[in-house]
Amino acid sequence: MSPRAGLTVEKIVLAAAELADEVGFENITVSALARKFDVKDASLYSHIKNIKDLRGRVSILAAEEKTDLIADAVAGLAGRDALAAYANGWRQYALTHPGRYAATQVPLNPAVATVWPGWRRGVDLTYGMLRAYGLDEPDLTDAVRLLRSTFHGYTSLEASGGFGHSRPTEASWERIIDALHITLQQWPSTDNEEQK
Repeated sequence: MSPRAGLTVEKIVLAAAELADEVGFENITVSALARKFDVKDASLYSHIKNIKDLRGRVSILAAEEKTDLIADAVAGLAGRDALAAYANGWRQYALTHPGRYAATQVPLNPAVATVWPGWRRGVDLTYGMLRAYGLDEPDLTDAVRLLRSTFHGYTSLEASGGFGHSRPTEASWERIIDALHITLQQWPSTDNEEQK
């Protein structure tokens, strides 16, 4: 069987995700991927439209992997335990799969997001964890933005060696989770702001 005969979209996307972890998400090329399969570039184009299509598929794969990891971690937990499991799942994925993680930070085409069940599952997972803190909209959206910016900022700095202090990053991470838990418990209600 020739290498070309064994190619599928799934195999190509998984290989692209692995390549992203090796060289960086933005450095994925069809040529590099073709070399991994020992085929010509044209062989891949019978399965994918172009590099944008391929990167979009990697983004979806990575988002599903990250959501699965976090969902398994938070199952049956609430409050600080759920928050810590969620945060640790996020951090683990970001540090273990840097290229895939970068793919999860790329905005999806809204037409894809609305029909892709994995996107809704990720949103429901996050909002479900935060509803245990008694938050409703618009506070839920604000809290999601706080968590996402904190987790993304911390893991990005940690992955790049951006923390030069001798204090272990794990110790700081645990304190940040404590601080976020307290913040979420004492979240200032939007209703209170409107009454001012």
